[in-house]
Amino acid sequence: MSDYTVSHLRQLESEAIYILRETAAQFERPVLLFSGGKDSIVMTHLARKAFWPAKIPFPLLHVDTGHNFPETIVYRDNLVEKMGANLIVGSVQEAIDDGRVVEEKGPNASRNFLQIQTLLDALEKGQYDAALGGGRRDEEKARAKERFFSHRDEFGQWDPKNQRPELWNIFNGRMSLGENFRVFPLSNWTEMDVWQYMKLEEIDLPSLYFAHEREIVVRNRTILAVSEFVQPREGETVEKRLIRFRTMGDATITGAVESNASTMDMIIDEVAAARETERGNRADDKRSESAMEDRKKQGYF
Repeated sequence: MSDYTVSHLRQLESEAIYILRETAAQFERPVLLFSGGKDSIVMTHLARKAFWPAKIPFPLLHVDTGHNFPETIVYRDNLVEKMGANLIVGSVQEAIDDGRVVEEKGPNASRNFLQIQTLLDALEKGQYDAALGGGRRDEEKARAKERFFSHRDEFGQWDPKNQRPELWNIFNGRMSLGENFRVFPLSNWTEMDVWQYMKLEEIDLPSLYFAHEREIVVRNRTILAVSEFVQPREGETVEKRLIRFRTMGDATITGAVESNASTMDMIIDEVAAARETERGNRADDKRSESAMEDRKKQGYF
């Protein structure tokens, strides 16, 4: 890794740590959203560095769809135990059982949209005024509109046309009762930056990110791993392929890519040659051109 790359990564690290500390200073009850994906893992790593030798001064919140990859949950629980962190789980299944949300029906049903109400309920229950997330501007066009401090109204809704200026890294966290902020310390990072930083810092990851043989089906041009949540339909063929995941989420919508990249270096080379964004294989983002922005306006992260 060149000196220039290391210098660039340290600048991004310094910016993210500054934002994490600014969040702790400006808000009374921040919470860090943790999905078990690489971006939230990097966020947790940065938070540990930002407040070391003290513990992270806010809990981790996982919005659990109930359709997780087992490897993700094992990784999450091991990390929380190792850090001595406080983990809060918002359950989509509980929201369904309580009648807070209604599960989608049909062949392309997903619980992804149901995360919105579960997240808003968890934020309200914990009275959290700021939720830290690993969203990056290079991921998706709606996320490219986000500020570092992204204001949400009293209903948890986002108005991309009514956000505050952030000149010279001066952040305005003032809000009225019931409002909150979403904070994105990794806004200026790219997928390549994340992978190079994880290599530099020797951060462990779930095995799903590395190439492994798995049974899959191809559905609507998306490679889905066969599991208790994804079963072959009529006309679909179960195959064994060497795959890995570029992004992590609900097992029913998270597409894999064919790959033999089994090391950090191989993945970095693969990302450098990629011509599709990491969310390009997410079934939830393919529902419409504005799918992500529509969800964000209603409270999605």
